[in-house]
Order: sequence, then structure tokens, then C-alpha cells
Amino acid sequence: MAESEKDLKQRLSEEAFEVTQHAATERPFSGQYDDFYEDGIYVDIVSGEPLFSSRDKYDAGCGWPSFTKPIDKAALNSETDTSFGMVREEVRSKNANSHLGHVFDDGPTEAGGKRFCINSAALRFVPVSDLADQGYKDYQKLFE
Repeated sequence: MAESEKDLKQRLSEEAFEVTQHAATERPFSGQYDDFYEDGIYVDIVSGEPLFSSRDKYDAGCGWPSFTKPIDKAALNSETDTSFGMVREEVRSKNANSHLGHVFDDGPTEAGGKRFCINSAALRFVPVSDLADQGYKDYQKLFE
């Protein structure tokens, strides 16, 4: 059963709630994971669903954490976003339907050409050393 809006508002920061539930965007270069490069995985802050690996993170210089690919494409949904007079591909988590950010076709060509531009506020980082303790043991293989 999905968490109620009231419960989410109590559990998440105001910014995380606005980003994930109302498709807000954090200010560029303000998110905790923009300039952050420890080994581990990034999960949906709402559901805990595994989304991205630090192995696929890179500095795109855009002000938001950027990844070349998700851990599993099936964990994401995308749809066309025409807000603010632009046409972009919005990325949402599959299980919680959290707004995460957008995907663009200007990523590193050698890694597939995608740039998943994701709001830090939509993510929670799980370090490699904590993967097993937090129920993500299967993802340790990404770092072996």
C-alpha cells in the first residue's frame, strides 16, 4: 500500500517531498550528491527502490547528479514533459512513481550517450559497506 501524503510529508524533507511528489527541481549545484563520489547505490528516497550505481555516475557539470544508465531500466518509467516551454523526457521511479529528474541524449557516447540528470532530493545513498545491512546485498556484485 502506498504511503499517504501526510506520512510522506512527515518523513521526507520539504524539498524531497516537492521534488518527488510535485516534480519540483532543486537548485543546480545545491544537492548533496552533485559533487559526491563514494562507492554505493542510489535508491528512491520514497520507496528504497535501487536506481543508480556510483559506477555509472559522472560529473556532467550541469549541477545535478548525472548517471549514464540506471541499475535496471525496468526500475524507471519515462514520459514526455512539456513544462516550462521545453520538451524533455521525465524520469520517474516505477514502484513509487517518484519524480527523479530527466534524461537527455548528451551523455558520454562511449557509455551509450545518455545523461540521467537526477535531483539529489529524490535519492538516498547506500554505501557499499552498508548494502547487506540495509537489504541490498545483491548489489554488492556491482563493486567486485
